[in-house]
This record gives sequence, structure tokens and C-alpha cells, in this order.
Amino acid sequence: MKSAPIMSLVEIAESVQYGYTASASDSEVGPKFLRITDIVPPQIDWANVPYCVIDEKNFNKCSLEPGDIVIARTGATVGYAKLIRDNEPSVFASYLVRVRVDPEKADPGYVGRIVESDVYKRFVLSRVGGAAQPNANAKVLSSFRLPIPERAVQQRIASILSAYDDLIENNRRRIQLLEQAARLLYKEWFVHLRFPGHEHVKIIDGVPEGWERTTVPEVIEVNPMEATPRGTPIRYVPMAGLSTTGMSVELSVSEMRAKSTPVRFRNGDTLFARITPCLENGKTGFANFLHGDEVACGSTEFIVLRGRSVSSFFTYCFARTYDFRETAIKSMIGSSGRQRVQTSCFNDFVVALPPRMLLEQFDQRCEPIFRQIGGLSGQVQSLTQARDLLLPRLMNGDIPV
Repeated sequence: MKSAPIMSLVEIAESVQYGYTASASDSEVGPKFLRITDIVPPQIDWANVPYCVIDEKNFNKCSLEPGDIVIARTGATVGYAKLIRDNEPSVFASYLVRVRVDPEKADPGYVGRIVESDVYKRFVLSRVGGAAQPNANAKVLSSFRLPIPERAVQQRIASILSAYDDLIENNRRRIQLLEQAARLLYKEWFVHLRFPGHEHVKIIDGVPEGWERTTVPEVIEVNPMEATPRGTPIRYVPMAGLSTTGMSVELSVSEMRAKSTPVRFRNGDTLFARITPCLENGKTGFANFLHGDEVACGSTEFIVLRGRSVSSFFTYCFARTYDFRETAIKSMIGSSGRQRVQTSCFNDFVVALPPRMLLEQFDQRCEPIFRQIGGLSGQVQSLTQARDLLLPRLMNGDIPV
């Protein structure tokens, strides 16, 4: 492996192509339209990728197929990449570059997993420097050099990394199912009002008898104050760390900083995107990755929600409800594309607060679910770190395969 030839992406590529310039469409017409926001999360969520109306000529030029590699070429996520694993009819947007590996020259699965890794991200960042709005053209992105050993060795390395990917993906699916169970329970009890004993309770103006009409600030603290000691490094979570579909925070995009942002949170807090289009896309996270009383900070485009008279479980599920999100979206002001939620919109938002006994029953059902999710999230983090540490050693031949 140590004597394997070193080649650049462009040398082993069948083509290096810029994406299609167009606006995405929510109408289910045409192929899926992959954007930068779709390749930053750990896996591509095809169900939430929009569509694109495109003619045949441009479709043929910008189509995606299994084995292709798409790379973000601009912005804070420059260098993020995904190996296309699914046979989903799709094209890619102009802020992405597609590298199509020539299968006669290298195994696409081997090359793709290297380009997905931090090894490649560090290479790209070293080329774009510390620019406020980094840009990397196709020439830069495809100049990355990597060892190309014998085909059998490439395939074995891809197989080893794939085993890690499979374990990570299996844990993520379990997390998704567990979260779905908690959110369905919340919806059943507190939205559809089919809670234990509801058959014998009168509904008055849409609220069960015995429930209290309150407002968000009475039950949930919005942007709680947190002090942090000076001179102590603090974990920072960017917007890219939040998922559009689930509570897990992607720690691979977080970093330790010397100085905190004003947005600070603890375990159990809900992180709620306040800027378009992140809010409309559903970006919301649940902090379950900190140690003890550790405080972290995040993007100034987060709103932090902390249960005051309700639990962290209730708070997170509440933040995912349609009415709460619509209220936030309708309050947004600012220039097109940079609109932000006004936190004052929550001041008069009515919350039907259930009796303490019912809240405790809900928490008893949810606590083991959220605990399991936290454990699985930790496993995902450990597996991801192990895979990322293993990759350079496999590439360099330090570990025989």
C-alpha cells in the first residue's frame, strides 16, 4: 500500500462537472434537485430533497448516479461531500461540483469515502484559506491527491469503511424510530387530546377541563441566560449541526472556541432555527451530548428553549408542532432570504397546560426513549470518530488489508 501510486481526483475522473443553475420546486415534477443543504447532514434525506424542472440536455449533463461524488464549492460548508449511494433520479445545483470516477481507473466507493472524510475537508480548507466567503472551483476541488492501490485493496478498504457506515446508519434509523414514537405520543395526547381518561373529561373551547390556559413564556424559557467562565474553551454548534428531520446534533461540524457566542445552552435544551430557510426546513435539535453542567454555545441564528414548568421532553416535542412553527414563521421579518423570527411572537402564544399528573405520565413514557436516543447518539459519535481515525491509516498502508 505504501508504494501505491498517488493520483489526483482529476486524473482518475471520467468527468468533473458544475451543477445546474435553477430554482428548486416543491411540486413533484422532474428529478430531485440536490443542494448544499442536502449533502451537509450525515446522510442524504431524499424524502426532503426538492424537485427541479429541467430539459433533457441539462438532465443528461447534470444527472447523478450511484458512485458519483458531489462536493460543496462555496460558503461555510465548502469541501463537504457525499458519495451517491442511491439510484434516485436526480440532478445537482450550481454550488456543487460532481466528480464521476472512471471505474477503469479507481473504485468509486473507495474514492468516495475518502472524499467524504475530514481528510478531504482539511485539504479544501487549506486551499481556500480564511476567507469570509470561501470559494473553491472545480480545479481546486479535483486537485486532491490520494493513493490508488490495487483494485482488490481499494475494495477491501471500501468494505471496511462500509461496515462502519452500516452500523452508524442502523443506529440513526433506530434514533429516528424512537423519536417518532415520542412525537406521536405527544401529538396523540396533547394535540388530538386522546390522553388517558379523556373519555370522561369535558372539552371546553378546545381545552380539556382541568387544563390551564397559559402562554409560552410561562411554561418555557426563551433564550435563557447562561454565564460562562472567561478563558475556558467552549463547544460551538453551527447551524449545519441541526437536522431538518430529527433531534440529533451532528457534532462532527462543531468545534471548540476560545470565545462564546451569546447563544448558550445546556443538556435538555431545544435548539430552534430562527432564520429562513432553516426554520421552514425544520432545523431543530435537542442537546444531549454535553457533560454534567457543561455549557455550550451555538449559532446566533438559534433560539434556545428550556422547559420552565414542563420537561425538556415536552418542550422538544412542542417545538416540533405545526402551530408553534407556523407562529414563528409568520413573525419573520427582514430582507428576502435573511428573514428572522421575532421572539416576541411567543409572548401571546397560548399553551394548554395539562395537569401535573398527566405531564408526569408523559415524562415517564418519554424519559427512557430520550435516554436511548442519547445512548445511540453517543455510539454514532464514537463510530464516526473511529472510522475517521481509521481512514488515514488505511489510506497510508499503516494497517494491512
